[in-house]
Amino acid sequence: MADNFGERNFVSNVKYYKFAFALAVITVIYNLVEGTFSVILGLEDETLSLFGFGVDSFVEVISGIGIWHMILRIRTSGEIHRDKFEKTALRITGSGFYVLTIGLVITSIYNFSTAHKPDTTFWGIVISSISIFTMWILIHYKLKVGNALNSNAIIADANCTKTCLYLSLVLLMASVGYELTKFGGIDSLGALLIAWFSFKEGREAFQKARLDVNCSCVEDK
Repeated sequence: MADNFGERNFVSNVKYYKFAFALAVITVIYNLVEGTFSVILGLEDETLSLFGFGVDSFVEVISGIGIWHMILRIRTSGEIHRDKFEKTALRITGSGFYVLTIGLVITSIYNFSTAHKPDTTFWGIVISSISIFTMWILIHYKLKVGNALNSNAIIADANCTKTCLYLSLVLLMASVGYELTKFGGIDSLGALLIAWFSFKEGREAFQKARLDVNCSCVEDK
């Protein structure tokens, strides 16, 4: 009886690990697509907040690849210390976020000083709305899988995905705000908020690499 229970539990865990892996792959692919459209349309419409959101998505791809690798490691070795690949991915991710932060701050100041206005922020509204829906689904299922496997690392990844949800909300508010007022400073303010989130993500990435543990992202970003 105990053997049958153990076998069923093993099969169930394998199923959930496959699901966790699939979620990691979906996250990477989605960020690639989202980043491509956001950067192209952000440049075309001269929307700094949308462009910054797109670059952030590309940095998230590097982070997502690290999570992808982490799930494979946890499945075979358990939740032990991060390996060299994960720590390298974290450092690259952190550096990418810091570079993005600097670029957005400098460009936002320039746009403020020149009273720059985007051509339109329509695509910011569309992309952020899709992203909010997608991130909500990913968070829901990542938490479900993490709780089923009693995995702090997978639950931490779900908490990190919440930052993407917050960034989408910032982009949505900035895009809607500009369409309603046509005040160009709203786009720059949105970009500065994205820069703030990017700075926090970069700092946390370096902290994780330094601590060498599967620490969770804080939920109150």
